[in-house]
Amino acid sequence: MVAAGIIFAFSACSSVSDAPTTSGETTTTSLTSTTTERAPTTTSTTTVPTTTPPSTTTTTDPTTTSSSGEGTTPTQGTTPTTVPERNENMEDVDAAALAHSYTADCPVRPEDVVLVRVRHWGFDGQVHNGAIVVARAQGEAVADIFDRLFTARYPIQSVIPIGDLPVGIEDSDPNYNNTSALHCRRATGSTRWSEHAKGLAIDINPLQNPFITPNILWPANSERYLDRTLGEPGMIVDDDVVVRAFAANGWLWGGYWSSIKDYQHFSVSGR
Repeated sequence: MVAAGIIFAFSACSSVSDAPTTSGETTTTSLTSTTTERAPTTTSTTTVPTTTPPSTTTTTDPTTTSSSGEGTTPTQGTTPTTVPERNENMEDVDAAALAHSYTADCPVRPEDVVLVRVRHWGFDGQVHNGAIVVARAQGEAVADIFDRLFTARYPIQSVIPIGDLPVGIEDSDPNYNNTSALHCRRATGSTRWSEHAKGLAIDINPLQNPFITPNILWPANSERYLDRTLGEPGMIVDDDVVVRAFAANGWLWGGYWSSIKDYQHFSVSGR
């Protein structure tokens, strides 16, 4: 737990991480002030109360932006339907479908990744459909992970591919809370490719599970969740259902890192 009165130093961070940044741009936040080195992306928000998940089943269409009671996140509209017996529906993607999440120099090709359609519980107590782009070799594993999270009724704000979101929203929205995987970008503080650029890393509920270094807090408005003992919905803690679901499929948690903490981050390599 980090006390709320501590001020982060604004010295350059030497740690290497897969927390999102754009080329030449880094979001840095202290416990007392927030600085984002780009003009904010405008998003609209609505308040969604957190409730106990009922038996009603819904699917979603990623077309709108709204929020939970905690902050702004990209989410989907909902319509009643029947939930399929199996979680996943895997689809091939091309560069056009990947949009700005993919670049020509990305370490993987479009044929190396697959879009996995998943279902998940939301903070609104409803069932939603989402989609996530991962390395093709990990498609079945990721489908199993989301099946396990669905069975446990673990709430996820939204699961939308980066290419379907506004460009730069990860950096410009201080309440960013979307779960995603593929994003062709460099690791924070490094020239090497992020594991996200290979489709081999997933960030879950970033707002409730921030990325923390001595001088960076991301998302910017996640200060409340520095206290990892809160026990609130969506948080990930040692040996919980989320950590176990990923571990069962060979994925490792950034919450176990020593020099920095990336509570949202899971990867195949452990980086």
